[in-house]
Amino acid sequence: MRQMGFYFNQERCTGCYTCSIACKDWNNIPAGLVNWRKIKKVEEGKFPDLFLAYLSTACNHCVNPPCIKACPTEAIVKRELDGIVVVDRERCIGKKECGSKCLKVCPWNVPQFSSEINAKMQKCDLCLDRLEKGQQTICVEACPMYALDVGTIDKLQEKYGTHTEAKGFIYNEKIKPSIVFKTKK
Repeated sequence: MRQMGFYFNQERCTGCYTCSIACKDWNNIPAGLVNWRKIKKVEEGKFPDLFLAYLSTACNHCVNPPCIKACPTEAIVKRELDGIVVVDRERCIGKKECGSKCLKVCPWNVPQFSSEINAKMQKCDLCLDRLEKGQQTICVEACPMYALDVGTIDKLQEKYGTHTEAKGFIYNEKIKPSIVFKTKK
């Protein structure tokens, strides 16, 4: 099976939020707490020895996604064709009914719920609509610093290496998130 995933170059990211805003715009996500692509500021040290980096993450389209096993209605599936983890929002019974089980098992807090009482789960689908047309994902296309890339994990590893950890991100060997990093040092 082909496994699609992300590459993120932490050395290039300036925390400008362009990838996150482009994602919200492309996917018609209203202003508010729901963000399919999150930016995390990583600060370490004490003056004068300071360290600052940013971490841009979305759904990691894991090899063994725990959210699939946690979903009581099988609304979350992993596509056999490319390993992309997708949500059927029609099958999702909502955060109130199931208690956000998918969110509770995700180490990276990827599943998103709006503030509605029984909101349905939503998350990055790797811009399936764009990929199926041969286009790049909107976050990669929008990044002014060329800090993101999307492709099959084997091609990303061939191009960028096999590093799976970055400042602010801890890799989980059991879940195997589909991501390759260039870490800021």
